[in-house]
Parts: sequence; structure tokens; C-alpha cells
Amino acid sequence: MNTPASLKYTKDHEWVRVEGDVAVVGITDFAQSQLGDIVFVDVATVGETIEADSVFGTIEAVKTVSDLFCPVSGEVVEFNSALDDAPDAVNKDAYGEGWIIKVKMSNPAQVDGLMSAEQYNALVG
Repeated sequence: MNTPASLKYTKDHEWVRVEGDVAVVGITDFAQSQLGDIVFVDVATVGETIEADSVFGTIEAVKTVSDLFCPVSGEVVEFNSALDDAPDAVNKDAYGEGWIIKVKMSNPAQVDGLMSAEQYNALVG
């Protein structure tokens, strides 16, 4: 399982990469492997301000649909529209081309409360 040390993680299996005051968010390699073949990613919160731990969208695999939880509070400023045509990018490159949203953080200090790669690996065992 791939868990880059440069990212932060949540108990809900999202990852965060900080780029200035923007958090790039996706699901972990572990999460995509548990879901299986991803067929659709739905994010209807672009332009909305949401709180940390609230649902920002859903991800649909062949046999299930799962909620996506925002790791930080802020405005959802972008959805990875490439996922409309190629949702399997989340399976192929969870930490790169498979990113899901970008959030302009209202409280960047929230990132400090997320898990390190080591802590996340201990969670998923």
C-alpha cells in the first residue's frame, strides 16, 4: 500500500496535500483498493463553503457508493473534472491524477490535526 509521507490523512481515508492556502483532497490508495473499480465521482459542492468532516460528494464503485468527507473547513473551489470521463484515475493514481477537489481553507491549522502517514498506516494495519 502506498502512503506518501508528505501528505496528511483522515480516519475516513481521505488525504490532503497543502498548496499555499489550498488543500488538494482525494481518497487513499487503501480506500480505492477497498472500493474496487470506481465508476463515478459526484461532487456538487463546488462554490460552497463547508465544514471539516462534512460530506462534499460521493464516490461510486461497481458494488457500492461511499460518502466523501472534507478534511478541512473552507470553500470547495475546484473539482477534478477529468474524473467525469475517467473516474478510474482514482484507482490508477490516487495521489496524483486521481485527486478529487481543491478547498480554499478557512483555517489552515486544521491540517495539523490530521494523521501522518505513519499514524494512518497504523489505523489501516
